[in-house]
Amino acid sequence: MAHTSVTDVVVAGAGPVGLTAAVELRRRGVRCRIVDPLPARLPYAKAVGIQPRTLEIWDRIGLARTALEAAVPMYGQLSYVDGVEQPRIDLALPPEVPYGFAAIPQYETERMLDEFLQRFGTRVERGTEVVSFEQDTDGVTVALRSASGAEDEVRAHYLVGCDGAHSTVRKQMGLTFEGSAFPEEYMLGDVRVDWDLPPGYGVRATHRDEAGAVDDLLVCIPLPGRGRYRMSMTVPPELSAESGRPEPSDGVAHGLSGSTGPGLADIQKVLDRLSPRPVTASDLRWSSVFRISHRIVDRYGDGRVFVAGDAAHIHPPTGAQGMNTGIQDAWNLAWKLALAIEGGTHSSVLAASYDAERRPVGEEVVARTVRHAARGVQADPGDRSALMREAQLLVGYRGSPMVDPETAGPDPQPGDRAPDCAGLAAPVATYPLRLYDVLRDREYVLLLYGDTDRDGDDAGQLVDLARDLSRNRVDTCVILPAEARPDAGGPPVYVDTLGQFARLYGVTDRATAFLVRPDGYLAARLCPPTLSGLTAALARPFSPPGYA
Repeated sequence: MAHTSVTDVVVAGAGPVGLTAAVELRRRGVRCRIVDPLPARLPYAKAVGIQPRTLEIWDRIGLARTALEAAVPMYGQLSYVDGVEQPRIDLALPPEVPYGFAAIPQYETERMLDEFLQRFGTRVERGTEVVSFEQDTDGVTVALRSASGAEDEVRAHYLVGCDGAHSTVRKQMGLTFEGSAFPEEYMLGDVRVDWDLPPGYGVRATHRDEAGAVDDLLVCIPLPGRGRYRMSMTVPPELSAESGRPEPSDGVAHGLSGSTGPGLADIQKVLDRLSPRPVTASDLRWSSVFRISHRIVDRYGDGRVFVAGDAAHIHPPTGAQGMNTGIQDAWNLAWKLALAIEGGTHSSVLAASYDAERRPVGEEVVARTVRHAARGVQADPGDRSALMREAQLLVGYRGSPMVDPETAGPDPQPGDRAPDCAGLAAPVATYPLRLYDVLRDREYVLLLYGDTDRDGDDAGQLVDLARDLSRNRVDTCVILPAEARPDAGGPPVYVDTLGQFARLYGVTDRATAFLVRPDGYLAARLCPPTLSGLTAALARPFSPPGYA
């Protein structure tokens, strides 16, 4: 080894998941090295769909505007079976959800996150990979190797494996990765077409055999640029990546192959068979053949080493769940790592909560996408909440060691996503704010609704307690009913002019306090707000510091 350097966290892998972890760590002032064996970002539109929950995450860190300017809207899907048009699917969410569905090619997502990371003085170390690691009670020693063969040794508090389906970190952790591969192969192509279908809609066209099974498939997702789509379709025998190719050494048949991808003529043949309109494909930017597996690890972390994204779970791309789930893995983990390094919580609590919160999500996503792939559908028929689930807005962490137990009151409960709402008025602003405007770029936030002096303990004492127990890591804001008039002094005050906060948070005229985590989930719901209740809630993330 050339030398031993020191950092707080080493992130293996610079795809959207690894970049998200690095961004959140650096945004919180945590030292971080992020390495990737590739010499440059790949120009492939692999993962395209951006879920509303991912946009909420980017809003929280200040990246939403950049994402919205790079995205194309996804209004819904046009479906055709054996050439017959099916009912249109419109992706309409409740009005209080601030963002809709979008499409951004993966190379643009990586560019945005990479450039955002560079604002904090950190660059991806390209051509560098994790070779091995050893951990002890105080940290992790990570061996790195560059493309030239030069080796480096890094001492860190934590190692995060975001290094994909064939993860080196996962293998060396000894995690199981149970599951199997689908027999089908697919091909992808980024092309331009000249049809007159409405923009902003995905296109799904299938052909069924005599038994009713799908034997031919075309899925088109819009991309930025006039008439551009990422198209996926079944592979003809002459383009099969399996022809003469050995099985992967780790047995995980998943992702793009290194074989020759389809040409325009191959894509045109599929369009001639399945396109709902006569159409000509042109301007092929890239293409590939890929396989799909479904697997998940038995645990998301071991000591000071963790996995996220495809290193932890892989599954069919149905519903654009994979990258978005991985981004949420990384964000969930990164703010907790930052808190532990700052001495806010104990490493054992961190590890337990990451696995308890994110592995059930991974299990549900894998099971659901496998079920949908087997049925040839995009969502569960007749499930009214299916769209919210696909948008990843129903992900919750009730029962986590980092949130209070459920209460007897209404939703949202501890562990639930904190919903956005409109119509908040501030004394100086001449325009209404949304709750997410208030929460943006903050860590823990204590929201005090109503007259706590009347229904609970003194508001000033609650504010002081939150500040003292968290060592200045909790901001406090007051939300007042529409008819109230804010007093001068004290924490920031916002008036719920439309009554949306009261409705969406299930509050009445009784004072209620909500402790909102950095990732926008409720850590506690206190009705009435008491010093003892707040002390118990803050003890979870802000217990006396152990080792980082």
